[in-house]
Amino acid sequence: MAKYRKNLPQLEGTTFLSDGGMETTFIFHDGIDLPEFASFVLMATPEGRQRLKDYYISYLKIARENGTGFILDTPTWRANPDWGAKLGYDAEGLRAINRDSVDLLLELRREFETAATPCVIDGVIGPRGDGYKAGNMNANEAETYHAAQIESFAQTEADMVAAYTLTNYNEAIGIAKAAKTHAVPCVISFTVETDGKLVTGLSLGDAINRVDDATGGSPAYYMINCAHPSHFVDALEKGEAWLDRVRGIKANASTKSHAELDDSVTLDAGDPVDLGRWYNGLTRSFPQMRILGGCCGTDHRHVAAICEACATQTA
Repeated sequence: MAKYRKNLPQLEGTTFLSDGGMETTFIFHDGIDLPEFASFVLMATPEGRQRLKDYYISYLKIARENGTGFILDTPTWRANPDWGAKLGYDAEGLRAINRDSVDLLLELRREFETAATPCVIDGVIGPRGDGYKAGNMNANEAETYHAAQIESFAQTEADMVAAYTLTNYNEAIGIAKAAKTHAVPCVISFTVETDGKLVTGLSLGDAINRVDDATGGSPAYYMINCAHPSHFVDALEKGEAWLDRVRGIKANASTKSHAELDDSVTLDAGDPVDLGRWYNGLTRSFPQMRILGGCCGTDHRHVAAICEACATQTA
């Protein structure tokens, strides 16, 4: 199939779906033990690889049946040096995981991609630390830290890299600079708290503007993830230029705060239909937001409801 690295089709205004909460699905629905919340460990066995394939296929079928595009995110959110070391992976082991994860998604793209359902492969990057807490790296440290994972994706057929659940704009700057160095399109997705701000207290708009100012606007676009829409809808004011840079949403199913979710021993899957209504409202108000998926607590039911609520709209 065609590579999209220099011409991302999700920027053309049509709807693209993505998956939901991979880790919460495996842990709470499938009963799989994911040490350190790391899905990439499933790549280590044929059985684990098949689990991953089955997971993606449940979403790819929704996209194909509804004629939307699909973003195939690698299961590598934890595949960076600090988290990898806790799981016994050295630098070479992580490079192999990142490479093999892309190969897995290439297999799925060959099987499911059609003219109506283009499939974009995304090398996923997570924060160095906890996705609910503020990191303390400066931009130069972040660039150096994340460069190895980004380089490993640059050497594959991944179309882009996406950094999810970032809580600090300096880490985002470093990731964006490393991606630019390796000539890979980059997506930055921030996590916000119940007040619509980053955990540091910085507004979403200020975070995006600071990253763009420091990188010459190098990220292809931005997203919001790991928060319920009710947490950030009031932070989105029409007419502000930075909002044109926000192209996607991967929201939580639950309205709970991150602290409450951390303390939960059961999954709060929320209401898929209600989540779809929230997405409908967001995409009507901000039609550039056409990349739609889920985060913690969501699964294929939520993405199907989101698709039903939003896919008929056009940008």
